[in-house]
Amino acid sequence: MTVILVVILSLVTLAMIGVILLQRSEGGGLVGGGNPTGGFMSARGTANLLTKTTGILAAIFMTLCIVLAILSGRGGNNNTVSALDALSSQKAAEGQAPVAPISK
Repeated sequence: MTVILVVILSLVTLAMIGVILLQRSEGGGLVGGGNPTGGFMSARGTANLLTKTTGILAAIFMTLCIVLAILSGRGGNNNTVSALDALSSQKAAEGQAPVAPISK
């Protein structure tokens, strides 16, 4: 389930990047001058649509991030260790003492 959510999160991220790049800014954005949609919508209508789409994609993005954070906190084994703990235990198993920080 986590893999599916990560794939969906990646797709939402790419869509959000695309929509943000299409928005018209002071520099003009990727949507060129004139009427970019061929007369279907006005410039104001296009801006409103892109703004609403960005907001919806941002809400989906945040929701997916929160769900994935909750799932990663609950998931799997409860004996997870940090990378530094794993490294120090690996050095201890090899016979090397972990390096202590130098204090002045």
